[in-house]
This record gives sequence, structure tokens and C-alpha cells, in this order.
Amino acid sequence: MLKDFIKSAAAAAAATGIAIALKNQTISAPAALARATNAVKVSAKSDKSYDNGVALTPPMGWSSWNTFRNHISEELILQIANALKVSGLQEAGYQYVNLDDCWQSSKRDENGQMVADYNTFPRGIRPLVDDINAMGLKLGIYSSNGTFTCEDLPASLGHEAVDAATFASWGIEYFKYDFCHNKPFPTSAPNIERIIISKEDGTDILTCFAAEAKLEGHARIVSDNRHPASYITGLSANIGSAAFNVSVEEDGKYILSIIIRKRGKFTKYAKVVINGSAEHEIWAAPTNAATTEGKIQVVVELKAGDNEIKFFNPYGSRMDAAASQYTKMGEELKKATKAYAEQTGTEEKPICYSICEWGLNMPWRWGKQAGNLWRTTMDIQATWPSIVSIYEQNVRLAKYAGKGGWNDPDMLEVGNGALTADENKAHFTLWCMMAAPLILGNDIRNFLDENGNVKEDNEVLKILTNKDLIAIDQDELGVQCYRHKTNIKVDVLVKPLSGGEIAVCFFNKFGEESAESININDLLDKAYCNLRRADEYKCRELWSGEEFEIQGTLSVALAPHSVKIYRIKADD
Repeated sequence: MLKDFIKSAAAAAAATGIAIALKNQTISAPAALARATNAVKVSAKSDKSYDNGVALTPPMGWSSWNTFRNHISEELILQIANALKVSGLQEAGYQYVNLDDCWQSSKRDENGQMVADYNTFPRGIRPLVDDINAMGLKLGIYSSNGTFTCEDLPASLGHEAVDAATFASWGIEYFKYDFCHNKPFPTSAPNIERIIISKEDGTDILTCFAAEAKLEGHARIVSDNRHPASYITGLSANIGSAAFNVSVEEDGKYILSIIIRKRGKFTKYAKVVINGSAEHEIWAAPTNAATTEGKIQVVVELKAGDNEIKFFNPYGSRMDAAASQYTKMGEELKKATKAYAEQTGTEEKPICYSICEWGLNMPWRWGKQAGNLWRTTMDIQATWPSIVSIYEQNVRLAKYAGKGGWNDPDMLEVGNGALTADENKAHFTLWCMMAAPLILGNDIRNFLDENGNVKEDNEVLKILTNKDLIAIDQDELGVQCYRHKTNIKVDVLVKPLSGGEIAVCFFNKFGEESAESININDLLDKAYCNLRRADEYKCRELWSGEEFEIQGTLSVALAPHSVKIYRIKADD
């Protein structure tokens, strides 16, 4: 049944494939750029959310990459899952066990399906999912929005439908989609001389010239004295379109030949939309050809009577292209989990979709409609400068995060490298204040002794299981903290919480002692504060457990590279 499900997805993907024909020679679209034709429309300004029912609070789990890189195996993953369960991490909320790069073999199978590394995951992924689920945990997996992954293994660009179906059939519940070897859509469109409609037997029915098209935006006709035909230009970067009206006698499939004016050293791209709905993609290869005329052919469905054939390039920037690619995979994941549940008569297992685009194309502007979380930065390192740098990039993006869609400043490095105890606490606190996904990156087997029992005195484990901090991250209000003020050395962060409470964090970024204070009453008129005015406020510092009351002013002394975080409510 699994093979039939994946084959049907593969057939659907193949049916939407496109070929480019230049002159009389048909060539496939560049492998790095091939993909399904029914691309998802996306706008960076859309308010539509991904809405797959998961990640209503920031996801919590563990990932293999930060510690183990390419040295992962089924045995290791089962050990990690056991450590999550025994150490108390699972009870604290960590539920995903995520395979990062290098889980897969270097070659797809005969159905085009990804397969697990034959040596390190000899049973494949589905049995591992079953074992992880039996522990009450969920398994995550990895690919890249490119021709290869970051470690040069098979990736998912052009294979979105098949890979989504594969992951759904395996029972995967978390998917990280990286950005290595990515090939963006070009923003340039080909110039069009004329179109020819033919029957499937090759008989030409009609020809429409450039002058017959309805032009919009910056599209225009260019006459070339060195060539007998005029052509349409100005279709690039979503600034213009050209539409032809064609009439045929009966419903059916027809050959649409697009005669283009070949020029330039760059690949060109356009969408062809038939009657406002059916979409196709066309690609024009870079050219050194001796002739100026090229032909691109597409098989299209036309209805009896009048039909509109419209050409345009919808991508005005690299951001538009990245958003479209990531949205495409997200839609395939949702379709695949639904289809698999219906076909097998089982409960649907939605996949938490982690967009790992590195923040290069401002994914915070479009991520909420594309997935559940989106990387806002480059990769984190287990060093203080890296942590502070990533914090600085992510803290300013509070307005984009919310239930079901989160800014992701990358995995936690708590317990890695040479970070001090104060630095580990600060790192964890900042991620909780920023409502960030809490994905561990350390070797959590170290939390157990040689007998498999938990080490109660492990300071890193105490940090990662601090229930008060996790409650800040997982608060049902789902709001990322805002930076209330800074004096460069010390930042003051405020995060509204459910129940009319707030969290206030003082963060000392520098390597020397510092002091800071705020008046709680000064926060009350801020949009990011839902605390009501009172004569006194109850405060609890969440690392020390110290409790006290204040009338307004809260003053702190901070050690180097440290934080103090308070949960505050009005004193009734």
C-alpha cells in the first residue's frame, strides 16, 4: 500500500513536468530548476496562515546536527530517544527527535523515492518511526530546497510531491527544509514573437502574432528592423503581462508552441495561465545560438470556443521565488498527510514544517503562510558572540511570530562548546523570551550514568528542564518578547503572558558587571504589556526562585554574560 501511495504521488508529479523545446531540439528544463508546474501563488503581504493544526506553541525537541553532524545511525537515534524519556526532557515538553542531514542514501530508488542509508539505517525509516512513537515521541526528518542537501545528498527541489508522500507514508511529524544548493526562479521572462496552436497530430490550427496580444503593465511591442517580426517584452519581474485570445472548435489537448526571440546569457522564465486557472511553466535556456528564433512547446487543455492564454513572470525578486518554493513544499506536505490518512483509513499525522532559509530572503514576511517556523539567521555556533549576534537579529522580529508560526533563531547550543553556566542560562532564557522553538543540539545521553539512570546534579539538564522558563516559551498567548529599552550593554525585554502577567528579562551582553532598572508603571501604556496597574506587583525571579513585591521600580545587578528574568503580576 505504501508503494502504491508513493507511486501515485510520483505519477502526479511527473504529469505536471515541463519540457523546453528550442528550435527542433527538445531539452529538459535545467535539472536544478525543474519542478512541478502548478506552483503555489504566494505574496509576502498575504495574511493567510499555514494552519495545519500543529505548533500552536513553539515546537520542542532535539536535532542530530549540532553534535553529531554526519555521524548518525538508527542505534544513536534510539539512544537519544531513550535519554529524552529517562532524563525527564520528554516530561518537560521535548517531543521531537529530528534526523538532520545524512540520514539518506546517495541514490533514490526506482520509484524516485528517497531511501535511508543502507548501512546506518538498515531497517529504513518507517520502523524507526514506529519505535519512536512507541516511546511517546515523534520523529522528524530533513531535506533541502535545492538540488542537493548541504552534505551533497539527494534533496527535494523538483521532487516535492514524491518526497512529501514518502514522508507522510513513513509517519514523519517534523520536517526541516534547508536552503543548500538552492536554484531560484529567474525574474527575467522570455520575449514572445507569436504563438501557434496545433492539434496533437501536429496540424496547425491558428497563429497569433505579438500585435494581437492584450498587454498590461510594462509589457510592450518592440519592432526590430533586422528581423521581420515584432516581439513582446516587459514581462519580467511581475511588471507586465500579455494575453492572447484563441478559439478552438472542441475541448481537448492542444500543442501550444511559443516562438520566442532568443537573447542573453541567463535563463528566463514565465508562467502560462490558461483561462485563469491551469498553470504551466516555460523556461528559456541561456543562448549562444546562431539563430534568434526559439520554440518552447507545452501541452495545454483548451475548451471549445474562446480561450485566454496569458504570459507573465510572477517573481519580482529573489524573495518571491524563495517564498514560492517553500510554500510549494508546505502545500505538498499538507496534501500528502491528508491523502495518506484517507487512503489507509488512519488518523492524519500533520507534519510540523520548519523552513530553514537562513533569513536571506526575509522569511518572517512570508513564513507564516508557508510553514510553522522559519529560520531568521545563519547557523548558530556554540560561542557567546554567535548567540548574541543571532539574538540581535531575531529580537527585532517580534511582530511576525504567533500561534502556529514562529521566528526560529536556530537550535539551542546549551551544553555545547565552552559556554559558561551563566551563558547557558542566558541563551536558554533569551530563546524562551523570544518564543523560539526549543530544539536541543547537545548529546543528551550525557544526562544518564553508566547504569542508564538520570544524573540529578547535571547543571545543563537543570537549565533545559526549568519548568518556569519553559512556561514562558510555551505560554498560550503566543507572543514573542519586545525589547523595551537598551543601553547597549544591557537590554530589557518584556513578554506579555496569559492571565494578565508579564515576563521581564534583563540581559547583560558584555563581559563586565552591569546594573539596570525599570519602573513597571512605565510599561503599562505599551502595546506589548497586558499587566494592569496596581499599587504593588508580585515578582518572582525564575532562576533563583526569589519572590518579593515592588511598588514600581525593579532594579538588578547583573554578572557578565548573564540574565535575570522575572514573572510579574498585579498584587490583588
